[in-house]
Amino acid sequence: MLKIGVLLGDDIGLEVVPEAVKVMKAAAARTGLQVAWQELPIGKRGHELHGHTMPQVTVDALAGTDGWICGPIGHNAYPRNDPTWVMPPIRKKFELFANVKPVKSYPNIASVHKDVDIVFLRETTEGMMSGSVVLAGSGEFQPNEDIAIGMRVVTRKGANRVAREAFEIARTRRRKLVTALHKEPVYRLVCGMFARECRKVAAEYPDVQFNEVLIDGFALKLVMKPQQYDVVVTTNQFGDIVTDEGAGLVGGLGLAPGLVVGDTQAMAQATHGSAPDIAGRNIANPYAMIMSGKMLFEWLGRKRSESKATRAAQLIDSAMEKVIADAKHLTGDLGGKASTVEMGNAVAAAVQ
Repeated sequence: MLKIGVLLGDDIGLEVVPEAVKVMKAAAARTGLQVAWQELPIGKRGHELHGHTMPQVTVDALAGTDGWICGPIGHNAYPRNDPTWVMPPIRKKFELFANVKPVKSYPNIASVHKDVDIVFLRETTEGMMSGSVVLAGSGEFQPNEDIAIGMRVVTRKGANRVAREAFEIARTRRRKLVTALHKEPVYRLVCGMFARECRKVAAEYPDVQFNEVLIDGFALKLVMKPQQYDVVVTTNQFGDIVTDEGAGLVGGLGLAPGLVVGDTQAMAQATHGSAPDIAGRNIANPYAMIMSGKMLFEWLGRKRSESKATRAAQLIDSAMEKVIADAKHLTGDLGGKASTVEMGNAVAAAVQ
């Protein structure tokens, strides 16, 4: 039996996460997949109940799960300079090292490009956003009024494991192609180490094609012809930028699911924020959260050799395809008039 935590998060998280769980439960029931679900407090609710946005009771419970689904966190509205009000450091705590973000277009959803189907992998513990590898302090500092210094960290371990995850995912896809992004000619040490580790891993996967593209050239090519890419792997800050660029090509962050993975656990978390301006109105698009849940099943199926989880993910994927093609139960940002709950109900009903 799989154990999956449920963290609602803040604002629209309280609306979209239940829809994702609803769809996941429908798929699990259809395939006979046994799942123990455990709702746990985080964010504002965590602070209300336990005096901290990431309570220890939640940390302890998550340690015993196979993975969890987490809603967006509205940390921008948290009080400043209060150590009990923080962006919950889940990735650092559980060593979740790769953010997997698919970008997919649909024929009847407005987008810059059609026939796009890319999976981005962004290393999440190092690079310019390297606070998680620093024992004390952060990855940047300011020695005087006129100078600010940032530190970029790349390790062999970090580069190797995110590259390996990219090749494992590529093996499950039709095209079986991995593209590594870097700027080795300029950043010969840090990008050089990342590129060398990607090449080393590529040699272990002769069934997967491998190429490399400089990050600035990729930003251009992604806008002009994204269809040429399949699985793309890169460092933290580069990935933070190009994944949003990719989402913009197919309809925006409402169509941008995500999964943050470690060696033994994973967290389903959509790319979009908590959107407090529309919270409580039942109009938020649940697509990204539902498909993030689908990705969690997919990952667990591969990591745990659980065929029922793999099949459940396939059912969710097919159900979403049907609902989008039918276009009768889409939220306003997708060109429809359905509520959050109505779209969630439609996807759950289409799981067959």
